[in-house]
Formats: sequence, C-alpha cells, structure tokens
Amino acid sequence: MQRTRIEWCDATINPVKGLCPMDCRDVQGCEYCYARRMYQRFKWNPEIRYDPDAFTGLPSKPARVFIGSTMELFGDWVNRGWMHMTFAKILARPQHTFLFLTKRPEALSQWIPFPENAWAGVTVTTQADILNAVNQLMDHRIAQTQFLSIEPLLHWDTSHWIHPLHMHLSKQDIDWIIIGQQTPVRKATMPKVEWIREIVQAADRAGIPVFLKDNLAPVLRGHSEFWEDIPQGDHPNYESISELRQEFPE
Repeated sequence: MQRTRIEWCDATINPVKGLCPMDCRDVQGCEYCYARRMYQRFKWNPEIRYDPDAFTGLPSKPARVFIGSTMELFGDWVNRGWMHMTFAKILARPQHTFLFLTKRPEALSQWIPFPENAWAGVTVTTQADILNAVNQLMDHRIAQTQFLSIEPLLHWDTSHWIHPLHMHLSKQDIDWIIIGQQTPVRKATMPKVEWIREIVQAADRAGIPVFLKDNLAPVLRGHSEFWEDIPQGDHPNYESISELRQEFPE
C-alpha cells in the first residue's frame, strides 16, 4: 500500500506490477503516462506479474483505495486468475472501498458483477471517448457505483453531437465525474475553462457530483463558479477559504 497525493482516494495499491503495455499519448502525440516515467526513472522490474502482498498494510479504518494506479488491469496481459484473487481480497475487506479505472470499458462486462465494495471507473480524455464509455456502462451495469475520470482533459468539442452532454449523462448509470489536467502541468496541454464549464454544467443538470482535481486551480483561478467557501471555524472573526469543488457520490 502507498499513501498518495491523489485527492480522491486515501491510498493506492497495485496487485499487478510491471510496465503497462497501454500507449497513452496526448493530442501532440507525446506519451503522458506517469507510471511509465516512474518505471524508466527508477529502473523498476518491467515484468508483468502478480503481487500477493499488495493488500498488506491497508488501514483498519474505512478508506478509499485506488487499485491498479500503475497498470491497466483490464487488458489481455493480465491473467484472469490474478483478477479473481484480487476480487477475493477485495470482498474480504468490506470496510474499504476499492476504485478501479480503465481505458478499456469494453472489457468491463467480462467481470459482472463487481464486488459490492468496488467502484468501476472509465478514463476518458476527449469528447470522442465519452460516448463509448457511457454506452458501455449503460449497457452493462458493472458496479453499484460507476464513474468517469476525465483526466487528462485533452480536447473537448460536443458542438456536433445530436444530443447535449447532459442527456448522455442522464441515464442514471454515471454516479460521479472527476476532472483533471495533464501532469506535469504545461501551458500547451492546459484544458480550456469552457470545456470544464460545459462538463460541470452538464453534470449538474444530470444530478451527478463533480470532483475538480487540485491541478485545475491554475486554469480555474478567478472563475468563482468552480470554487466553494470553506469556513475555518464558528467564530465570527474567522475567515473562510476557497477550495475547488470536490464532491463525492453518496
């Protein structure tokens, strides 16, 4: 288990280790996978393998655990037996919530149903990805909680869609939306405020909670609709601070 700087979870674990075969590139064609950078920088063992000790060290108190933070777990390179063992370990720890993310939503239907304490998430980076993700989660209810992680948000243009975004999200099959930008943060890959606004407004119309990652602060500074005032105490002399809107599903 690793403590993490990812704001929407408390810890990360990787029951399958190794260099992920997924080729993740931005709109300029540049590779952006942070896990690949870590494997190259620290000369980690690239062999794809199962780690039976990955669940060791989880806290006793309930926690949100991102599972598979450095590996696409729903690829052909992951042995099905490894996934069965992973699900068994999740079921044995009902006090925790385990969050899966995949760039291959079409593979999720092979694993219906997820453990009750596991959430199914799909990573999308452009408007072209979102219809496929929503349709897969709508056609196959994978988990009790399903979500979209729009990170990194690389491009967004729904002007040619037949139906507006909120109608695609209103199928009651998306329970949460995370939005973030590419890291390391660079001006060339920063999303536009208009893209974020369209997604947030559509989520609001569909009744879906939204989590804006901290790395969006430079983009959204000065746009008050994305910020919430957090009181620092009950004393009238205490000031409030503004934090990005960071909601969780019930």
